[in-house]
Amino acid sequence: MFYVNARAFIERESEGIIELLIQTRTKTDQQSLELPGGQLEPFEAILDGLKREVFEETGLTLVEVEGSETRIDTRGINPDFEVECLAPYCVYQTVKGPIDSVGMYFIAEAEGELLKTGDETANIRWVALDEIDRLMSEDPRQFSDVDRAGLMYYLKHRDPIRRDKP
Repeated sequence: MFYVNARAFIERESEGIIELLIQTRTKTDQQSLELPGGQLEPFEAILDGLKREVFEETGLTLVEVEGSETRIDTRGINPDFEVECLAPYCVYQTVKGPIDSVGMYFIAEAEGELLKTGDETANIRWVALDEIDRLMSEDPRQFSDVDRAGLMYYLKHRDPIRRDKP
């Protein structure tokens, strides 16, 4: 099996503190913390799939996705073969493990009311970046295998305090 996924770092600022949305995956016997997102359906547009997954899992609607303004598609050139390209925040590929997958992470903002439980998710909540950093330092294995790498990348490369400054 080979999967293609779209996942989101959903950010918000609360009282001057940047928070990310995390949730607990309840799909398997082994529960783990994770970011919203998941598997794209065959031929599903990337941003459509990301929005669908976030809504199903959290109840939130994505209102801004960084990189969406870069989207180009080939609709109308060959109606039998259409392609889209856009700039995600980062990408991943599993290089060992039980499931072969590749995916994209996007930085996003969302609105709406959080669900108490979503599609195989629970404990959906906003967590301050310093708390996520602490959780990762204490025990990175409490996060899903894929999101562990994504969060390490985000914590190393994203400077949320300066994101809106030139």
